Amino acid sequence: MGMLAPQCEQTLARSEPQVSFQRDGDGETSIPYLPEDIWRHIHSLMPMDAAARAACLSHTFLNSWRCYPRLDLNPGTLCSKQTDERHFRCRVDSILRNHSGVGLKKLKLNLCPEKSRCLPYLDSWLQAAVTPGVEEITLWLDEGYNFPCLVLSSEGVRDSVRSVHLIYCTFRPKPELGRLRSLTRLSLCYVRIAEEELECLLSNALALEHLDIDRSKEIVLLKIPSVLQQLSYLQVRGLENLQAVENNAPNLSRFFLGGVGEVKKLSLGEASQKAMKVFSLCRRNAVSYALAELPSIMPNLESLCLSSSCEVHTPPMLPTKFLNLKHLAIQICGGTISQPYDYFSLVSFLDASPSLETWCLHVYEDRQEHESVFGGGSALHLRQLPEHLKLKSVEIIGFRSAKILVELTCCIVKSAVSLERLTLNTFDGYSRCSGENNSDCRDVMCHPISKAELEEASRAVAAITRYIQDLVPPTAKLTVLEPCPCPRCRRSTPVSSAR
Repeated sequence: MGMLAPQCEQTLARSEPQVSFQRDGDGETSIPYLPEDIWRHIHSLMPMDAAARAACLSHTFLNSWRCYPRLDLNPGTLCSKQTDERHFRCRVDSILRNHSGVGLKKLKLNLCPEKSRCLPYLDSWLQAAVTPGVEEITLWLDEGYNFPCLVLSSEGVRDSVRSVHLIYCTFRPKPELGRLRSLTRLSLCYVRIAEEELECLLSNALALEHLDIDRSKEIVLLKIPSVLQQLSYLQVRGLENLQAVENNAPNLSRFFLGGVGEVKKLSLGEASQKAMKVFSLCRRNAVSYALAELPSIMPNLESLCLSSSCEVHTPPMLPTKFLNLKHLAIQICGGTISQPYDYFSLVSFLDASPSLETWCLHVYEDRQEHESVFGGGSALHLRQLPEHLKLKSVEIIGFRSAKILVELTCCIVKSAVSLERLTLNTFDGYSRCSGENNSDCRDVMCHPISKAELEEASRAVAAITRYIQDLVPPTAKLTVLEPCPCPRCRRSTPVSSAR
């Protein structure tokens, strides 16, 4: 470990209490004798800040501090508001110099916002902290830092490490890294890693169960090798250049794909037909894609979440069915290219999902696009739907007085013979306090609400009262969420300007 500058040593000496040795007859409280391993276990149960203070006051705990199992090193835990954050580097260096490396199970190191001051020390810090026996590694580094794969290559580390979470760095694993025999969870966020390097890493992590890849620009083709027999969870987000996903892991059951480019090929292999239970897709035209492709690709799907930035066309009726689908969530962030979105077309999911139990629809678009039920046009047209025997809970977030939404809701209520809960939120889900809606709301205030939005919310409530309320059976609970009534939030709301 590199030596500290003299001024850092002096600062550290002033800011930390000196060790107090226990002596009988000197007025100090003696502690009962216990075997060292018991004191070490007691010390390990303390939060890190309390454990550090105990080590400063007790020689017994000072010894066990050198084997403390959980180090969470970030400016928030090591620097008080009154302390200059330049001391952060000195304190991390002091902690790691004094820690033996033995017994360390969890390491969290967050350099933000002290990246530039810490980079020269980072290699030696990791060499000191990533030792045999470590199980969880979480590192928030710097986008220009090249993570040293050698720290993971020692036999003891490769046998013990179970979770690796890297944020902001360059990671270039080579075959020399060897097998990570115990690694079950890998998360890479804003990490520069090439396709072949990722494939090499995955091929050496045969026990991997959970894989999360977020914001990597270098990956165009994501290949998941077949040797990952234990992989059950895959999340891919923000890969703006991604064009194809090729999964060969046979037991993948949960897959989340969002914020990616125009993926031209999505091949999930054997897993899609047998193992896939939960699927989440966030992309353009996600609803139409799901209706046209997923029933035949994922016949055993139980939970489906779709978020569409824009639907190119109204989805067709399904030729096949989601026979096992129980939970459905759909978010529409915009209409079709030429006209407002036809929400009534979503009843295709009811027809195709006989086992559906919960359905959440989140409408997030311009409230003026659709004809209002109070617009004086054609009368409300309540189309007849087949009875649905399993649907118990329906929630619509962003409900308004649009005629098409009122028609959809009425038809769902009439067809869902087992309905227990209907929740209609007249805003987009972000315009209410997180706590109780009373006159003394002390938590986060509502987002700003425009006068037009308040007026539309009132029309939505009127539409619910006039067209929907009487259709809800007495065995079901109707909940209508209006803008937060908290006076404190209302006073903070600029009603004259749009959000």
